[in-house]
Amino acid sequence: MSDDLLRSVEAPVNENLPQLKPGDTVSVFIRIQEGTSERTQEFRGTVLRVRNGGNNANFTVRRIASNGIGVERTFLLNSPRLERVVVHRHSHVRRANLYFLRERTGKRARLKQKFT
Repeated sequence: MSDDLLRSVEAPVNENLPQLKPGDTVSVFIRIQEGTSERTQEFRGTVLRVRNGGNNANFTVRRIASNGIGVERTFLLNSPRLERVVVHRHSHVRRANLYFLRERTGKRARLKQKFT
């Protein structure tokens, strides 16, 4: 009975999401509500971490904004606001959480591309 109750509360799975891994360079398209209108905004960056927690599963993307300032944003995997995610490239990493990229800028922040 408790399994049925948990399934009824969980959000439906979003089919527009590919398999994400840390080190992937992705474009995340989010629906943003501004007053009465709605638009789609792209957030392009590197996946720092992926947390698989059932209904609370999320992933964090980091990009470098103007003047070299890093911006991180966390997205819920089952969010209805998440329109689609496009993976541009995969990188070779040896960590599950790429927090070391926070202190690095420029060439040192590059990740080696993984060809599959």
